[in-house]
Amino acid sequence: MLRALMSLVAAGALLLASPATATEAAVQELGAEFWAWRATTQPTTGDDIPRIERPSGWVPDWSPQAIARQRDALRQFEARWTRLADEPRNVSHSVDYRLVGSALARVRWELDHVAAWRRQPHFYVAQAFTPIFEVLLPPPPVESERIAQVVRLLENAPAVFVAARHNLDDMRDPFVDAALAQLGMVPRSLRGMVAGLEPHATPEQRKALVASVENAIAAAAQFGEFLENNRDGLPDSTAVGEESYRFFLNEVALYPFSAEELLVMGRQEWARSVLFEELERNRNAGVPELPIGSSVDAVTARLNADELDIRRFLGERGLLTVPDWAGHYNAQPFPTYLAPIGWMGRTFDLTSQGRVGQNATVYLPDPSPDLGYFNLSITRDPKPIIVHEGVPGHFFQLTLGWKHPNPLRRHYYDSGANEGTGFYAEEMMLQAGLWADSPKSREIIYNFARARALRVEVDVKLALGEFTIAEAADYLEAMVPMDRATAEHEAVFFAAAPGQAISYQIGKMQTAEFLAEARVREGDAFDLKRFHDFLWLNGNVPIALQKEEYLAATGAD
Repeated sequence: MLRALMSLVAAGALLLASPATATEAAVQELGAEFWAWRATTQPTTGDDIPRIERPSGWVPDWSPQAIARQRDALRQFEARWTRLADEPRNVSHSVDYRLVGSALARVRWELDHVAAWRRQPHFYVAQAFTPIFEVLLPPPPVESERIAQVVRLLENAPAVFVAARHNLDDMRDPFVDAALAQLGMVPRSLRGMVAGLEPHATPEQRKALVASVENAIAAAAQFGEFLENNRDGLPDSTAVGEESYRFFLNEVALYPFSAEELLVMGRQEWARSVLFEELERNRNAGVPELPIGSSVDAVTARLNADELDIRRFLGERGLLTVPDWAGHYNAQPFPTYLAPIGWMGRTFDLTSQGRVGQNATVYLPDPSPDLGYFNLSITRDPKPIIVHEGVPGHFFQLTLGWKHPNPLRRHYYDSGANEGTGFYAEEMMLQAGLWADSPKSREIIYNFARARALRVEVDVKLALGEFTIAEAADYLEAMVPMDRATAEHEAVFFAAAPGQAISYQIGKMQTAEFLAEARVREGDAFDLKRFHDFLWLNGNVPIALQKEEYLAATGAD
């Protein structure tokens, strides 16, 4: 099954073979060493795509000494990469080289441009507690070793907050607000987590959990006092600025667009999405709204059944190869230990490189009309979230990418390809007829598209200082529209992680352009399923590089 899926890649490798094997070996060695180092130093984030496996016994270290070591290691990696710049290479090897460069540029972006470790107090709330959330994210049972990891990470949390007080020499006031809001939730959240873990823990572990949680809560409270005492006169601006944003676009994401072009592209797609949503609503006049699921068990059962239908649909329509070994995307209610800390990250367990073939899990709350934007949509129709997050979206794309024959292609570089593919999957399935008999679900898809397009404008204007976080939240609330809580969460997240919010729309537009050019150049030889198999397998690779390699491999360039 895997051999069949990778047939295009193998054909391309034969077509592009060259004597540059020594150079490619050096790039592969550099990449392998970089990713081993990155597993110990990459910041934790609540986002689901960037999650990586950590070495045994790992705890986050953001002490000034650790940051100095990061900088020194990055300089050495960059020097090795630069020395390989003029070596001969074929198209595939050039893609690998530029991938390593993109990965190195991302670290430079994090340390010197976004500089969350200096500017964003809520960055340290994430470094202290989100690793615990990630340990508990895989579904039950909760083994003794997992509880031991939780205790170890809780015991390390005070050190994270000590490091924060040393490092935060350029704080921004809106990020202080974000941190204080999160710190206010910490005591109840962590104590609720411990209560949920008690049935899974030994008596000794229960004592260790209680003691380490109380120490972590005290350290978090002290950090909150530090923030309150040091916020007078802090700047309001959270923008990274034009020069830094250009660095991200050109060096990290490898987008062939300027910020000005992104604004035009995003606005055009927003208008297109509004048009299609209104046409759909007009077409569906008199059709009742989709009901909210009667219970969380009913919603999870429907999601699990719909996932099987979607896999069959992909095969029957000849859209994408779905190997039998690929795990399923299933749902379950929140475990009692996870629900209290669910705000610490995206509650999708998409597995990992070491768990390829296992099922992914999405945790769902009880249905209610008061749920946020995305969770409310799931209770009405789970298929949109399956398509984006599960199959054929992120989980399935990552599953394939983690088994790529080229080790460098197994790692996350930037979300432009991953989120772009997830968003592309929504429109692919819409146009292929998945919701042909569900008119109100089509309205959901168009509204999702409206939100993703609007994120482009929000991202660019936050990065360039043309929006404050409050203005971005107001804009999202009014123009999508979406509930206030979701709008505020997105505005803070996009301000803290510039460049992420553009990835959905711009990645999808790049993919559509890539497909169109491949279709024209290949003519009748173009095969949609073959194209999609290549796209999904290489889903961690920026679309511009995928396009270059695909067209060369198929002789269409």
